Amino acid sequence: MVITSVENPVVKLAAKLSVSKKERSEQGLFLIEGLRLCLDAVESGIRIRYVFITTGAGEKYYNLLKPLTVSGALVYEVSDSVFAKVCDTKTPQGVLCVCEMLDKKTQLDKINTNGLYIGLEHIQDPGNLGTILRTAEAVGLSGVVLSADCCDILNPKVIRATMGGVFRLPVFEVQSSTEACRKLSGMGLKTYAAVVDEDADDITSLTFPQGSIVFIGNEGNGLTSELAQACDYRLTIRMRGRAESLNAAMAAGIIMWEMARGQG
Repeated sequence: MVITSVENPVVKLAAKLSVSKKERSEQGLFLIEGLRLCLDAVESGIRIRYVFITTGAGEKYYNLLKPLTVSGALVYEVSDSVFAKVCDTKTPQGVLCVCEMLDKKTQLDKINTNGLYIGLEHIQDPGNLGTILRTAEAVGLSGVVLSADCCDILNPKVIRATMGGVFRLPVFEVQSSTEACRKLSGMGLKTYAAVVDEDADDITSLTFPQGSIVFIGNEGNGLTSELAQACDYRLTIRMRGRAESLNAAMAAGIIMWEMARGQG
């Protein structure tokens, strides 16, 4: 049987999860779209509640779908029009999973004080956040400290941009980046504020010891003054061109590369 009605209760649930952080939080569920990401979720141990597969995708990816169909999830074949209701990509692959919420509320008390971390304050663009998480995993950082006022890490756009990194990378969600900074400093970590300031240390002149975290701020306004003042050190990326600042994800990528460089 193929679900063809967008009024189906499971379809309506998935549509809400696609667009609403509140719905994701209340239901304890989130969406993953695309064959590769869905298979990655299974491999990473994510518990899947429902699977939506269009008729065309079922035929095209028949030999690849078994991990999803035997995962214990309820599998629904849906029409293209129904799938379009729940997905948010322009050219969908026709495979989507409704998954149980990730536990990303690990306490700072459990952080590895010998690790290297990036701290994010009030990052609002899903693409930026996803790219930062993906890069953090790629360069081998120990994790990310994420303030509660950042965009939702389970936003479908964030998940796609991470390319599965959000499933594996330790993320510490905190209410206040400033309070987290003070606590981490008290635990022995070196804390750095990334700022646009000629008086700050040039990042290329720094060597980051094990047990370091660099905080990066909002795309438009950077770090709050409270957080910048709470950090032990201030660093900046010197620019030779006429640009006054970098995209948050690009700046974070440069910083994370410099943090990881030479760590072995």
